[in-house]
Amino acid sequence: MMEERNFKMPLIGDQAPAFDAVTTQGTIHFPEDYKGKWVILFSHPADFTPVCTTEFMTFASMAAEFKALNTELIGLSVDSLYAHIAWLRKIQELEWNGMKNVEVQFPLIEDIKMNVANKFGMIQSQSDTQAVRAVFVIDPNAIIRTILYYPAAIGRNFDEIKRVILALQKADKDKVACPANWRPGDDVIIPTPGSCGTAKERMESHEEGKKCLDWFLCFKKDK
Repeated sequence: MMEERNFKMPLIGDQAPAFDAVTTQGTIHFPEDYKGKWVILFSHPADFTPVCTTEFMTFASMAAEFKALNTELIGLSVDSLYAHIAWLRKIQELEWNGMKNVEVQFPLIEDIKMNVANKFGMIQSQSDTQAVRAVFVIDPNAIIRTILYYPAAIGRNFDEIKRVILALQKADKDKVACPANWRPGDDVIIPTPGSCGTAKERMESHEEGKKCLDWFLCFKKDK
């Protein structure tokens, strides 16, 4: 029988749990070391596994794109530091999907005792010895803004993870919402009447670039 765990899984809007951890890039202190930064904290089931290898090659190849968005990457699995180092060295020798000589420079947490994984609810019913394939998007105030989970057999969509960062930053900056499949440059959604006057005022206002499909659904051009 699996031992009961007394950990509350953090939810969207919660303060991200604080932790200190040994990583492939030295010891990190979260959130102190990441003040003013967006963070993508992600876990994988195990080193030297095929799906995880393709994910780390992709994340490492996109690291500069995320850094340009003021976003830092932190990986995690319950493997040892020595296993992490050996695996990342092996990744540099591989070539896949146009990527080769890939050097993983973001920190990968050693979490043998599952301290960080348990704080973030990364150990779930599929296994009590491996972390799930999870993604936590954390804002510069250390608030969890997005949580994504994937099964062990399916690799993550990294274009979507980047889109989430772009959409959250757009929504925060311009006080708007982003519709389905939003991409930078697409129309954004004007806040609902409850925070922006009455429905009639909303429909009759002549804001440049605004168009309303109904009182509850108005768009405007992205700036």
